[in-house]
Amino acid sequence: MGIYLNPKNENFTSILKADIYVDKTMMLKVLNSFIDKGNKYICVSRPRRFGKTIAQNMIAAYYSKGCDSHELFEKLKISKDEGYEEKLNKFNVIKIDLNSEYQNSRNKEKMLTSLEEWIADELRREFPDCGIREDDSLANNLMRVYDSTGETFIILIDEYDVLVREQVPQALFDEFLSFLNGLFKSDTLRPAISLAYLTGILPIVRDKVQSKLNNFREYTILDARELAKFVGFIPEEVEALCLEWGMDYEECRRWYDGYSQNGYEIYNPESVVQSMYDKIYSNYWGKTSSYQAIGDRLDANFDGMKDAVVRMLSGENVPVNVTRYLNTMDSFKSRNDAFTYLIHVGYLAYNKEDESCRIPNREIRREWENAIETQPGYEATYKIIEESKELLTATLKGDEEAVAKALDTSHIHVTSNRSYNNEDALQSAIYLAYFYALNKYTVIKEMTTGRGFADVVFIPFVPDLPAMIIELKHNKSAESALDQIKDKKYFASLNDYKGGLLFVGVNYDEKDKTHECRIERFEK
Repeated sequence: MGIYLNPKNENFTSILKADIYVDKTMMLKVLNSFIDKGNKYICVSRPRRFGKTIAQNMIAAYYSKGCDSHELFEKLKISKDEGYEEKLNKFNVIKIDLNSEYQNSRNKEKMLTSLEEWIADELRREFPDCGIREDDSLANNLMRVYDSTGETFIILIDEYDVLVREQVPQALFDEFLSFLNGLFKSDTLRPAISLAYLTGILPIVRDKVQSKLNNFREYTILDARELAKFVGFIPEEVEALCLEWGMDYEECRRWYDGYSQNGYEIYNPESVVQSMYDKIYSNYWGKTSSYQAIGDRLDANFDGMKDAVVRMLSGENVPVNVTRYLNTMDSFKSRNDAFTYLIHVGYLAYNKEDESCRIPNREIRREWENAIETQPGYEATYKIIEESKELLTATLKGDEEAVAKALDTSHIHVTSNRSYNNEDALQSAIYLAYFYALNKYTVIKEMTTGRGFADVVFIPFVPDLPAMIIELKHNKSAESALDQIKDKKYFASLNDYKGGLLFVGVNYDEKDKTHECRIERFEK
């Protein structure tokens, strides 16, 4: 039993003692199916705060010979699995938090050497007759143990990508590659490793690092397959927490949902837990991560990036090619690379079906708003967002002139490389102009209503606000837009809605690029 070799289970014990614990132990069933198989090398990448370290502590407590974890797991889901006892506390585990090693190292250039010496010392004490050498590599010392005793190892490395993200000197990075190569590419050592489980924020780097880890099965935020529901919360888990803690589930969903994977909606676990404790929904992401990650990517100003960002701020999905990014901090060549990076760090969500990305939820929308506030080139965008609260107030008061002027500004802004007369551009202009309304309304594009499709419908999720139906016209009149709402009974599908209802007719003139607005309150 040591710091690295065969750790005890105190970390997982403390997790179980917390006021909130969501049982993810069935992940162990999946990992059990990998042990000593051809696919026993696993790499899981997720943004910060998505439970990667908690999962590692659970895995270590389950497999490590350094503890008896029967009491910890006996009431958890995995204890009902038929293979539960077979692998419980049966393996030598080596657990490394590479971020802690790097951040706490007094001599970072010697970090890996010191790490291997520490583990060698623990191996020698555990296996005194195996000829362990402190001046040799971890890979060679593991081979000595296996050759002498037949004992195998499970290797857990948290934050394996820290040296990539920190952009360390080349000499240290090359040493890291040798470290990985020795552990995971040696055919001689392969039988000595029963399972390797690595976690990080970025997927495996697709150049030098990939050559050392190309035998790993990757589970990324782009595609997590059978591990999708185990890193992050899923809806039924969040709904149960909201019920237990007396919180509004729908509001929780608006704040922290939005990351879709393999048929699951994935929530940010840390933010959900903190909101339960504090009894409020707030931007917890910004308290532990910096929106500067967004600003750094926007600084590159790749072709088409600003237009795409404005579209996402307006509520749209934008296409993204996630196959070209090399997963490093210095290989950004296009907006696709920048957006793919922001997907991996959690500032965007990816839709695999249509290969698009979007801003996932209210919490992250706040981070984007913070990022563009001082971002060069986004002054007009931020001004429109800042004025969106006043626009909503003006709309509710029936101030038709204020709405028309706001749409004049927003429409021009969102159309930079798109046709001004494109109806999608006008809808985007409405979404951006009513950015603040997203804090109070669910916005639905082309909602089926009555005898047709209403262009934009705003349905409030807070009390004492009217729903709004917005109809758009080209080169006609705002009155004709109102008439269409009434003639086609677009309000019919809102019959069960108990609040008031506003009809908003908008017409824009393609020649002079101005908008006309008429607002009418409908009482049922």
